[in-house]
Amino acid sequence: MPILSAAEARALMLDFGRVALAAAHPAGRFAGRLPKPPRGRTIVVGAGKAAASMAAAFEDAWQAPVEGLVVTRYGHACPTRAIEVVEAAHPVPDAAGRQAAARIMDLVGSAGPEDLVVALISGGASALLTAPAAGIDFAEKQALTGALLRSGADIRAMNCVRRALSGIKGGRLAALSRAPVVTFLISDVPGDDPVAIGSGPTVPAPDGPDEALAVLDAYGIAITDAMKAAIRANPPPRFKAGPLHMLASGRTVLDAVGSAAREQGLQVLDLGDHIEGEAREVAKVMAGVARSIRAAARPLAPPALILSGGETSVTVRGDGRGGRNAEFLLALALALGPEGAHAFALDTDGIDGMEDNAGAVIDPDTLVRARAAGLDPAARLAANDAYSVFAALGDLVVTGPTLTNVNDVRAILVL
Repeated sequence: MPILSAAEARALMLDFGRVALAAAHPAGRFAGRLPKPPRGRTIVVGAGKAAASMAAAFEDAWQAPVEGLVVTRYGHACPTRAIEVVEAAHPVPDAAGRQAAARIMDLVGSAGPEDLVVALISGGASALLTAPAAGIDFAEKQALTGALLRSGADIRAMNCVRRALSGIKGGRLAALSRAPVVTFLISDVPGDDPVAIGSGPTVPAPDGPDEALAVLDAYGIAITDAMKAAIRANPPPRFKAGPLHMLASGRTVLDAVGSAAREQGLQVLDLGDHIEGEAREVAKVMAGVARSIRAAARPLAPPALILSGGETSVTVRGDGRGGRNAEFLLALALALGPEGAHAFALDTDGIDGMEDNAGAVIDPDTLVRARAAGLDPAARLAANDAYSVFAALGDLVVTGPTLTNVNDVRAILVL
């Protein structure tokens, strides 16, 4: 690989980011995976940040009449011909999501034995497909969702609680249908466990009330006795799931970026899409790997690209702005110190946490530039204010809604 200038290295990393986002999109991914059209109706339902683009891609591939409804995050809709698209709030559910969920449940419940239900589920469905179980107050559920998001709980723990609070998740949607149910998934969770994607509305839940209450206890989240009773009275249904098809996942993205990097002459260290933990702690580990490659050519020699996916978490301690990818990158820059590196971290839905950016980029001069701008990177990290640092430096990556979501992708270039 030829020696790269700082500008060339930055451009290369941004190109890899574009490759990642393209690989996560559902367009063209239904080919060879479609069931036989039924004698009756084809009813499409779905939820998630990719629900609208999945519906459009399904319509392009399906050669028969179709009807249905999907719900996606505000700003994530796209044109469809026959499948209705509605928008609702994420990550804290709102009334629009509740109304859409009720309509989806009615649609699925109307399916007869000669019909086919097609479920399109992607990351974000847990919040968007909201139907509180009997005895669960909607306002209490919203507050509890907010508390979980602030707690540092990982996605599996959060979804365990979401299923326990729900009348639609944990297989409860599929259990309403008299028709076969076929599910197409875009995974945003490490390991691609179908029950964890959108809290598994068409997949039997492996856990129940006791596990959900244990999660709340572990993270110190108090709930009322009435809510505890409602959770205990809401065990998941038991049934055999219909066919499941994975359209895209973190693995899809890492493979695409790794292939593009090898074409540029880079060695690739692919750490997989199961990376979890506190964003700033994961950054310290990644910095150690980068230093080992640079100093000792282990586990491989530079020039190299360290790739990883999955979902880190952030325990909010300060009052600053910044999603988990921005926090990871600022912590990485601090851990690398004067040596620095070119790196990016992106959430493939285009939204890092609750901000307006997909993520950010760093370079070997990030800390120098930040301090020259009067910023204290360590203090900003302590305040969970990484967004403000990268905004000041012009290093945010802003894509707008990408209409998909396979979770985060991180890349570190070691030269």
